[in-house]
Amino acid sequence: MFGIQNRRDLTMELQSQIPILRPSIHARRANIVVKFQDMYGFTVEGNVDDVNVLNEVRERVRNQGRVWWALEASKGANWYLRSSDTLSIGDGGIALKTSLKISALANAITLKRLVRKGIPPVLRPKVWFSVSGAAKKKSTVPESYYSDLTKAVDGMVTPATLQIDHDLPRTFPGHPWLDTPEGHAALRRVLVGYSFRDSDVGYCQGLNYVAALLLLVMKTEEDAFWMLAVLLENVLVRDCYTTNLSGCHVEQRVFKDLLAQKCPRIASHLDDMGFDVSLVATEWFLCLFSKSLPSETTLRVWDVLFYEGAKVLFHAALAIFKMKENELLMTHQVGDVINIIHTTSHQLFDPDELLTVAFEKIGSMTTNTISKQRKKQEPAVMAELDQRLRRLNSLKETGKNT
Repeated sequence: MFGIQNRRDLTMELQSQIPILRPSIHARRANIVVKFQDMYGFTVEGNVDDVNVLNEVRERVRNQGRVWWALEASKGANWYLRSSDTLSIGDGGIALKTSLKISALANAITLKRLVRKGIPPVLRPKVWFSVSGAAKKKSTVPESYYSDLTKAVDGMVTPATLQIDHDLPRTFPGHPWLDTPEGHAALRRVLVGYSFRDSDVGYCQGLNYVAALLLLVMKTEEDAFWMLAVLLENVLVRDCYTTNLSGCHVEQRVFKDLLAQKCPRIASHLDDMGFDVSLVATEWFLCLFSKSLPSETTLRVWDVLFYEGAKVLFHAALAIFKMKENELLMTHQVGDVINIIHTTSHQLFDPDELLTVAFEKIGSMTTNTISKQRKKQEPAVMAELDQRLRRLNSLKETGKNT
């Protein structure tokens, strides 16, 4: 599905996607707010310092691209997909098998380091589709699955399709492609198609932003659909987007516990103030930072998300708090905390700044550790949701009898 291109052509394509931003001389002389488009077409507001940061980031992206091309040259195309399970082993015996396992392990270590430093934009669709498991998931169904699905559900009306239609014009308004009839139609087909694929999820607000960003990266509707499928079915907590959002409630409780462990001074100060972290973190976990971080920073988080799993969401969320620890400890009002977090996240134009804190200052968090935290929180969340449902049903009955 991905055409074979000359490496030189790919390099030129990458460079063409990453223009150098040059503010006017008037903007350079005065520290005023300037508007410009990032590489995915989003309008960004910032000062000249922000423009300079973005230019530095784009130069690092170019350099990182050269590293990937060099590895493709030395290890071969798609080297990151190789493992001892996929490579054929003949009669060479144990030595060859051991050698292949060591090679696969070396590739995995190299890939983890590379992914954390960022996947070049031109390679991102291909790498995501492979390492996330989307390609494998797609291979289990007929080739015409997505086309057949979209045709079969065309014209059907459900509560999910009505909500999707309501949300389309509110999804990244002003974007030069997403906010057009063509963009709306493509996003609608992906979201409606998935709502019929998984009726337990159907559609949840927040998925529109996730699917929209997937469309921009993956280029095709079908690939965006399968990325959404693997994300909801394999990468994230299963119940994050179901009707009662039980999975999302669990994630909020886990995040609060992790904040107390990793940033105890911040957690204690916020508790004393009566600040609930879900006021800012709910949107992060539902929209996967797509509404909160600049697009290029969001996609760097997603690079790791699709390779290492959902633990990176906790790393990134904790890092945002950690980066502003001193300022947060000086706050006395809930509104001040929200303003600091909101401003910080929206101005994180340098992905490396966020990810360095996320992985080097927050410390290690294994998927197994987070899974144990989730299991610990699930009973309390389910009890709380059950109590809420009983209360609602009681109010309904009282209303009928009056």
